[in-house]
Amino acid sequence: MNNRWRIGAVSYLNTRPLLFGLEHSDLMDSIELVKDYPAKIAQDLIDGKIDMGLVPVAITPFLKEAHFVSNFCIGAEGPVASVCIFSEVPMEQIEKVYLDYQSRTSVQLARILLAQYWKKDVEFIIAHEGFIDQIKGTTAGVIIGDRALAAQAKFAHVYDLAESWIQHTGLPFVFATWIANKPISAEFMEAFDAANAIGLQNLDQVIASIPPGEIVYDLHTYYTKNISYDLTPKKREGLALFLKSL
Repeated sequence: MNNRWRIGAVSYLNTRPLLFGLEHSDLMDSIELVKDYPAKIAQDLIDGKIDMGLVPVAITPFLKEAHFVSNFCIGAEGPVASVCIFSEVPMEQIEKVYLDYQSRTSVQLARILLAQYWKKDVEFIIAHEGFIDQIKGTTAGVIIGDRALAAQAKFAHVYDLAESWIQHTGLPFVFATWIANKPISAEFMEAFDAANAIGLQNLDQVIASIPPGEIVYDLHTYYTKNISYDLTPKKREGLALFLKSL
């Protein structure tokens, strides 16, 4: 066990295609896989409890070493659906915004867009479990992940943060990517990326492997239209701009 790479990954639906191949590969003999929500995995990487993680990119400044080791990410080249500001009233009437406790990148993105894109001066509230029930009146909330997918039809106004970033900057957005806090061998990463790619090449199998009770959105649409998994040069450009804005 001591010789295994400790790998952390987000436990949301958006990671399933990347993890599908990994979990069905021989690499599982050489890694220890930990799953949790983004902010927890991020803190584990900062604390050195894991060696590499599919983590929110906003944690990069907090790492003593930050190695972008993979060609895959959780990104968007259009509406992402699972990272949004939800509100009962239109943007111009919003006065307070809950910030999802499970996120780091998304709440920073919301702060940037509210200030620079929507030109809003709002009161931010650090959210705790159950905060979604408090989104009412002029109090909106940033919700991420599977809960955001489930909330799509529950609020009158939904502001997709990836779509808004693209409208604001003209660049795609990267929410998370595989980041290591130490050098990882090129040989291992080549096998790791090959395993990640298997799920993207077999989306029907990925979707079939997900329990029906966890499906709160059309996953074929989500995996092919909302989430964009390749860490392209344009995404790297958008990532650099976001990190510069922190």
